[in-house]
Amino acid sequence: MKNKTVAVWVTLIAGPLGLQRIYLVGRYDAWAWIAPLPSLLGLYGVYRARTLGLDDQSSWLLIPWLGFVIAGCALAAIRYGLMAAAAWNQGFNPGVDAEHRSGQTNGLTVLGLGTALFLGTSVLMATLAFSFQRYFEYMV
Repeated sequence: MKNKTVAVWVTLIAGPLGLQRIYLVGRYDAWAWIAPLPSLLGLYGVYRARTLGLDDQSSWLLIPWLGFVIAGCALAAIRYGLMAAAAWNQGFNPGVDAEHRSGQTNGLTVLGLGTALFLGTSVLMATLAFSFQRYFEYMV
């Protein structure tokens, strides 16, 4: 039985590693195993920036991957949290009553939605600012 609140928090905390896909779809889901690749590319860019300095062009091309993945996971968490109980249970808990409590929204779901909104917008704006700054510094 997949719980909507758990899905929101797993998507926020471990979404860049693809664990929400394993929770919702199963461990044989191909997207769950492909999802960590952009995150790992971004982390490699952070590693390069820390070791080689911010002037390394490869690092500022790789770092935005991590930011966009985190922002995308926040958007997915918002999508999961705003799903109606009937749609949630139909999609992730087939064979269960449409109004079963696993698809209901509670206080922790709303807290997860607020966190996703704050985290997603912050990371997305920081990623865009970093990318544009590096691009214009490179052009000059």
